[in-house]
Amino acid sequence: MIVVCGEALFDVFCDSDTAAGFALSAHIGGSPFNLAVGLARLGMSPMFFGGLSGDMFGRKLASALEIEGVDITAAPRPPASTALVTVDVDAGGVPAYTLYGSATAERQVVAADLLRVPLDAAAIHVGSYCMAVEPVASTLKELVMRQHGRSLIAFDPNVRLTIQPDRAVWSGAIEWMLPVTDLLKISDEDIGLVYPGRTPEECIDMAIDAGVALVVVTRGEQGVLAATRAAGKHAIRARKVEVVDTVGAGDTFQAALLAYLAWHKLLTRAALSALDAPSLLAALDFAGRAAAITCSRRGADMPTLEEVTTQD
Repeated sequence: MIVVCGEALFDVFCDSDTAAGFALSAHIGGSPFNLAVGLARLGMSPMFFGGLSGDMFGRKLASALEIEGVDITAAPRPPASTALVTVDVDAGGVPAYTLYGSATAERQVVAADLLRVPLDAAAIHVGSYCMAVEPVASTLKELVMRQHGRSLIAFDPNVRLTIQPDRAVWSGAIEWMLPVTDLLKISDEDIGLVYPGRTPEECIDMAIDAGVALVVVTRGEQGVLAATRAAGKHAIRARKVEVVDTVGAGDTFQAALLAYLAWHKLLTRAALSALDAPSLLAALDFAGRAAAITCSRRGADMPTLEEVTTQD
């Protein structure tokens, strides 16, 4: 089982201007939420560990996860509201996020809640802004330390300075995580925000030297860089697609990568360390195909396994 940890929230889009303001539409989302749904649509049976409110938004999030086939029995239900995030998409389809709420349900996950997470999980995925706000960040770090050596630890920083504006918090979280991370997925945008002036290749070297088994850097239309100590660095081109927006593309990529590794019995640190180049490139190609599908439609609409496997 892959346990996905972090936030579930609502993304709020502006559909149009009105005389009195804006016509808005609200969509279920949050990077870890999307990842859990993406895994389920690819035929996996993930578990979601994140705070779910009892308000109307939280009830919808819980229902949506269950409908998709995500196990939510571990998800805490704190007495707090659901976070709402506005998504402002530019002409190139790139989103900017603004969070409304600072004492919301996704943050109110505490150490006692860790009893809900199974010790025998195959993989634990952490990331996004729940690794940069409290008390949930400390709780997830405690979970990582508990599962380090038991489960594969996957990490996607998914930096959001509009939510946590202190770069030092993000860099501290990343530097804390690297020695205990087996699979790091990070975007070139994240690198630029946290480590201005540092190249993706330099960040790959930093992560490998810190002990990460597999490092993947997503670079949008420039494709993907990935490396292990044994296989060295490799690049794949991005698939050509008519981009509607890139919301959820990184989450889709990570879901597809984890699913591919699980199917091929590669979801362990030892297996990642021993990956040969053909196996690594095949995993990246599958994940890239999945991400391209998400880019071709509005919002984080994750593809099914059938859609990915039948794509040209």
